[in-house]
Amino acid sequence: MPAVKTITAITRQRGRSLRVNVFIDGVFGFGLGAEVAAHVGLKVGQSLSQTQIDDIARTESAQSCYEAALCFLSYRPRSGKEVGDRLRRRGFQPETVEGVLGRLRDKGLLDDRAFARFWRESREAFRPRSRRLMEQELRWKGVDAPTAQVAMEGVDEEENALRAGEKKARSLASLDHQDFRRKLGDHLRRRGFSWEVVRHTVERLWAQKGSG
Repeated sequence: MPAVKTITAITRQRGRSLRVNVFIDGVFGFGLGAEVAAHVGLKVGQSLSQTQIDDIARTESAQSCYEAALCFLSYRPRSGKEVGDRLRRRGFQPETVEGVLGRLRDKGLLDDRAFARFWRESREAFRPRSRRLMEQELRWKGVDAPTAQVAMEGVDEEENALRAGEKKARSLASLDHQDFRRKLGDHLRRRGFSWEVVRHTVERLWAQKGSG
């Protein structure tokens, strides 16, 4: 018959009001979130088997993993792969991570389609680059190809290239046409734009420089 242990005290952790310490048979047993303690109904005098204690530990790990994911998502939207990789690096077990990813998706807090749209809008607003490069970045972040392709629909390569080149062009204002074309062209090619788009954008910005 498995050994049964008794909860002899439950106290709040000093300085951490959302966590409690659980004492088993007069000695510290484990700490866990107050929310988890309430959810599993822990109370003084309750008897627990080792199997029950192990189940509580898994519940606590899942909640800690979920809270870590919410914290990571609070800074900006993330892809499922980004969140999963982060949680595994934090030491959570693969099955716990998968459960949390599913929970986040069910709640609408993790959506690769929404993330892909956010990534495109952010890039176009602050660091314009080509459709090809933005799509490649999404694939690196674990977004599947069809989702990445849908997010890139309607990208205006010429407009993105122009915005990507305007700031750089101002820093090259003192150069002659040859050096201006070379340096600005290199800048735009690093952002994934095609030769034709680069050529047209460079000449457009050179003309603007001359008329300024």
